[in-house]
Amino acid sequence: MFAARSLEGRTALVTAGAAAISIAATKLLVRDGASVVLMGRRQEALEAAREEILTEHEGCVELYPGDACKEADVIAALRRAHDLGERLDIVVSAVGGSGFRPIVLIEEEDLISDFRLNVVSAILATKHAVPLMKSGGSIVCVSSNAAKLSYAYLSSYNTSKAGLEGFVRVAADELGSRGIRVNAVRPGMTRSAGTSGMFDIPAVVQGIIEQMPLGRLGEPEDIAPAIR
Repeated sequence: MFAARSLEGRTALVTAGAAAISIAATKLLVRDGASVVLMGRRQEALEAAREEILTEHEGCVELYPGDACKEADVIAALRRAHDLGERLDIVVSAVGGSGFRPIVLIEEEDLISDFRLNVVSAILATKHAVPLMKSGGSIVCVSSNAAKLSYAYLSSYNTSKAGLEGFVRVAADELGSRGIRVNAVRPGMTRSAGTSGMFDIPAVVQGIIEQMPLGRLGEPEDIAPAIR
């Protein structure tokens, strides 16, 4: 447990701001005093996310509608977060995703799209955050168990998440001398809008639960403290 308001005066950008894990993590950042910009592609979803967060915790949550895979949008969102307090302390890069496809049906466009979502988004956020950060800055990328484990029909996702973790290791090594930490959090199957369909398929759920020591699937609130 962190001391009350221990992030007072700090600023943060959280991408995929309307996603379940992002919302849960932002609640903890705001609870502890950080001012946060939520970035996402859909204004309506961002507004709903902000309402949910501020219902539980008083604080500053601003919105930036934009695409975390587009460099200009990333630069603008980071600048918005920096302008909250003339500093940038925290970036949570949470964009990611893929579809289920057998290897023989993967198209080149699928590979490029998954790489942009899972790797390029994190590289862009890191590249443009670093010049705005001082020593003590922290960048957290949301990875996946798929970076380590193999799942049928998710080869593109597994490969791109492994690539993300490769980038995180290099970035941590390179940026450590500047006092900037770079880490990845690796959730297992976690309940969200993107996984809700899989949670409704008993065979899928049972197959994954058998690999989980706790005997259940994850909730966003399980992941948020690791990001915080």
